[in-house]
Amino acid sequence: MTVTSFFDDFHRRDFFRMCLAGATGASCSGWLGKLARAAEGAPPPKACILLWMPGGPSQTDTFDLKSGHKNGGPFKEIETAAPGVRISEHLPGLAKEMKDLTIIRSLTTTEGDHGRAANIMLTGYKEQEAVKYPVLGSLVAKELGQPDNELPNYVSISSTNSIFRSTADEGFLGPQYAPLSVSGNSNSPQARANMAIEFLAPPRRIARSQTETRFRMLQVVQRDFAERFETDSVATHRSNYEKAERLVRSQAKNAFKLDEEPSSLREAYGRNRFGQGCLLARRLVERGVPFVEVALSGTNARTAASWDTHQDNFDQVKLLSQVLDPAWSTLMRDLRERGMLENTLVVWMGEFGRTPVINEMGGRDHFPLAWSTVLGGAGIQGGQAYGDTGPDGMRVVDKPVKGPQLIATICSALGIDPQKENFTDEGRPIPIVERGTVPVHELLTTRSKTTL
Repeated sequence: MTVTSFFDDFHRRDFFRMCLAGATGASCSGWLGKLARAAEGAPPPKACILLWMPGGPSQTDTFDLKSGHKNGGPFKEIETAAPGVRISEHLPGLAKEMKDLTIIRSLTTTEGDHGRAANIMLTGYKEQEAVKYPVLGSLVAKELGQPDNELPNYVSISSTNSIFRSTADEGFLGPQYAPLSVSGNSNSPQARANMAIEFLAPPRRIARSQTETRFRMLQVVQRDFAERFETDSVATHRSNYEKAERLVRSQAKNAFKLDEEPSSLREAYGRNRFGQGCLLARRLVERGVPFVEVALSGTNARTAASWDTHQDNFDQVKLLSQVLDPAWSTLMRDLRERGMLENTLVVWMGEFGRTPVINEMGGRDHFPLAWSTVLGGAGIQGGQAYGDTGPDGMRVVDKPVKGPQLIATICSALGIDPQKENFTDEGRPIPIVERGTVPVHELLTTRSKTTL
């Protein structure tokens, strides 16, 4: 790497800020990581954190309010750090982060069933029997993950707690790209406190040498069995054991030990499954995991609360927003302060939106025609609201964005070519998104447009 390109990343002002931080004892972990990468000449790794809202969150009560219209409901709009962009009064933390976030208010899809809609949003394709399409997490894990990473390249947190989970998985990419699922549920208080995977450590009575011997014996048995019986189930079983072995050997790099974090930071994220899941996501990305999914499907106050608000919409959305807002806004600040935000893409979305029209039960029903999602961080030009659904929210009136376009935009922001092809077992080439699909270039930074 040339001297010129090194100092492109570190101007004189940055140098003095680093010196001041060292002199005052302030943390400069973000600077040190950036400095090390610049010295090595390697581009920093990209990663994606998907904040998944199963059930379908109401855009009209979060990011696309219709104040003054009968469809608007009781929530008020508030100003944000991005001039002209207003969001719900129940998202005050995110309002302060809006310069690094972009709202897509013109998402439009055609599927109103939870499972099929989630399949489209997570894979970019309609579900079909002929091809089992891989989800976004598996695609990113394949493109950005390291095969020898001690941690899995795709981790899903709390997604198994939702009844609205899509049946889509790693698909034809195979079990090596399946996620490690962390439920957040446990009978162990210590595991609950740390979002840990139980039984990660070997039993205390087993010596390390004995553990290694057992691993070697298992490898011999697995290899012999796999040579005689080559089936998908055998490959999946072996892949799962290999992942488990790496986790046990490395103790998952202590990623799940959230009690290593300052108590004040854990409080800021929120002492609930989603808040601590967002903190875990940051720790995993920090340790080289390229894709982490965190689902919000309920609250501590009301476990029955979900984004599927056919009734009692406003109370439920308010409760869920009070969990979402501190966790997500703290995640943005935490990533920024550690120098990670410019390389970490944060995506907020569900499988569809909710009807602008309020039903007789004070709820909103399924509505895929015109709804919102939010992107921020790596590769995204923040501080804007893209698209328009008019005064009543009933249809997209400007700049429509379809599901595959969103996937293409996410991939482009991460430096992945959305037209790259993967191959099924039969040798059929399948592009990451449908052929001819282009990303929404207005949402991408100049740098992310030119890296593909």
